[in-house]
Parts: sequence; structure tokens; C-alpha cells
Amino acid sequence: MARIEIDGIGIEYELLGPAGAPAIAVTPGGRMSKDAPGVRELGEALARGGRRVLLHDRPNCGQSDLCFTGETESMMQGEALIGLIRTLNLGPTALAGGSAGSRTSLFAAAHDPEIVSHLLQWWISAGTISLMSLGNSYCCEPAVAASYGGMEAVAGLPTFAEQIARNPRNREILLAQDVDEFVATMERWAGAFVPTEGSLVPGMTADRIARLTMPALVFRGSARDIYHPDWTSERLDEMLPNSRLVDPPWTEQEFLANWAEATRTGEGHLALWPRLAEPILAFTAS
Repeated sequence: MARIEIDGIGIEYELLGPAGAPAIAVTPGGRMSKDAPGVRELGEALARGGRRVLLHDRPNCGQSDLCFTGETESMMQGEALIGLIRTLNLGPTALAGGSAGSRTSLFAAAHDPEIVSHLLQWWISAGTISLMSLGNSYCCEPAVAASYGGMEAVAGLPTFAEQIARNPRNREILLAQDVDEFVATMERWAGAFVPTEGSLVPGMTADRIARLTMPALVFRGSARDIYHPDWTSERLDEMLPNSRLVDPPWTEQEFLANWAEATRTGEGHLALWPRLAEPILAFTAS
């Protein structure tokens, strides 16, 4: 593992596979770190396939620094990812991500399309219940805590517990935030999760998606997944000008069983991700 500063943000990252090989950046979902079960395993499988793999903790995730700038959180994380790719001189890089990692990858591609060779997308978050749930978890709870209890109350929230435990500097970053500015940022970030016509991906317009012309592979979602339903993957495939829609390398029964077990134990939601390696390797070979 290594650490680097990108635009003043400390970013934890790791590179797998042969130097100089075609690069792939794998970005997990939620506020999960690169160490979440399933992420490294996917990265290692891609590295065995001859790719240079970038794993990193996004700002506000894992051991990286907290950051509350940017029009939206995903936009800020996408720009940090591009900065990391550019700084590490990885060259044209395929961006692979699911759920929040999907959004980060899309914003990264929109920010600097010349450095993005391919897009790999799965678990696209959309729909009223999905987006309202995300906005509440990521933005509303911290805003309410700050409003009534100040930044000390925010530092005590479960949503930042791992980040503070793994990077004690993050508590200092939180406590240094101006309460009014922090609440205003959470209001702005939450606004991206309000479902609107013509905006499938939170904070990104259909026009911006249509300008992403690099080859894209979209894995179909599950009809039973209320957070990332099948219709969102189908819509995204239609919106991207150079996209292919394929079934995921797991059955719906396997997906539901894994999600139920991960919800019960509190980890393992991404345990099926290593199966994505084979189709990703095949698609990015061209």
C-alpha cells in the first residue's frame, strides 16, 4: 500500500500486476474501502490476466482523507481518481465500478475522457427508494447531527467510524469544519439524490452521459435489487453511445443469497465481484 496527496487530499492506494500493462481502476460501492471482501480478489484476478490494477480508497472512504468540497461527493471522488491516474502515469485506464463506484467512474470519465480507455459498469443506483435512502445515509444524517450537536456529533456517527479508526487525522478534519458550511455542503450533495427526469445517475445529466464515447460494458442488474434494479442498467446502456449490455456472471438466486448473508453478517456484499474478472478481461482486450 502507498499514500499520495492529490489536490491536498491524502489518498491510500495500491497497484497490482505488471508495470506498464494496460491499466484498470476498480472502485467499490458505498463508502467501502479497497479492503472490502471481493474488491482485492477482483483486482488480483485482473492482475493475473495481465492488467495493471489500481485499487484506492476514495476520499471519505477507508484510510484516505475526508473531503467536503465538490458539487457532489461522487464528482469530487471522480476527479480525485483522475488525479491519481494522471499522477501515477498509468496511461489510458479502464474504469470499473459498482454502485457508488459506478458513479465515481462515470464522473471520472466525464472529467477527463482522454485518459479513460473503457467503462465497466454494474449495480447502477437509481429509483426513488434507492436514491432517497442514499441521500439520507450520506448527507441527511450528518447534516442533522451537525445542526443539533455540532461537528463532535458528526464525528460520532457510524458513517465515519471506520474512516476515523483507520485514519485518526480524519477526526481532526471533521472537527475543523465550519458547521454552517458543512450543513450547506450536505444540502447540496443531498440534492443530487433527488430523482429528476433526464438524470439517471445522481448529479449527472443525460447529456454528459451521452458524451462518454469510450467502449462501455454494462452488467444487467437484478429485478429484485431495489438499490440497483435491472431497468437502471438497461437505461444506462441506452444512454451510452458505445455500450454493450450483458448478464452478470451470477444468477439472481446467487445474488439474493449473498446479499441476505452479507446483510446478516455486516460484510461481504461485494463477495461475488471476483467473477467479473473474466468478462472484464475479455472486453478490455479489444
